[in-house]
Amino acid sequence: MDQKKALHVLAYEHIKNMVLEGKMEYGEIYSETKIAKEIGISRTPVRDAIQYLSQEKYIDILPNKGFCLHKMGIQDFVDTNQIRTAIEGYCGREIAQKAHLEETKETFDLLESFLKQQKEALEQESVTAFFEADMQFHIQLVSHIANRELNNLFGTYMYRMRNLALHSLHVPGRMEKTYQEHLEIFENMKQGNMIQTYESIVYHMENPRNISIDED
Repeated sequence: MDQKKALHVLAYEHIKNMVLEGKMEYGEIYSETKIAKEIGISRTPVRDAIQYLSQEKYIDILPNKGFCLHKMGIQDFVDTNQIRTAIEGYCGREIAQKAHLEETKETFDLLESFLKQQKEALEQESVTAFFEADMQFHIQLVSHIANRELNNLFGTYMYRMRNLALHSLHVPGRMEKTYQEHLEIFENMKQGNMIQTYESIVYHMENPRNISIDED
């Protein structure tokens, strides 16, 4: 990796982590010059990083002003769920098709552990703990396929996925429904039911989307 690319990646990861760690606030304008000084690099790689992060909907560019945290709208929720349904529906179907393989059984063990964590978080009424186990369940579902391009595409939607999940899980009764929907997806995959797995994933994706649209 050449130095210019390395600096671009450094700036990209720095700003992305600021977003994911909640260090940026809605409505506040951030300066690429200030970010460059914080990292200790020139403005050019920061500007390049900002372009990429804007495309991935982490931030919005404000011409001649700087950039700000991207505020998700209804279309973001719709787009994110459609992409997730396409990716996770395919991955779930592939897992179900290969349910008998030893490597798939290892994935089932991991998914079951995340389901156990979700159940415990549900009993403790901990949205934060439930959310983390929820995200790990979906990440494992996709990573099992070991398709680098799918994983990269899925990763670009992570911020939007987190926003959608946190928004929906605070709705009364949604954690319980999410847990039950995950159980259904898991059981269908484990039994090798490819069609039912895909349909259960589609159903699971539609529910939080409808909650977000109805409430925004």
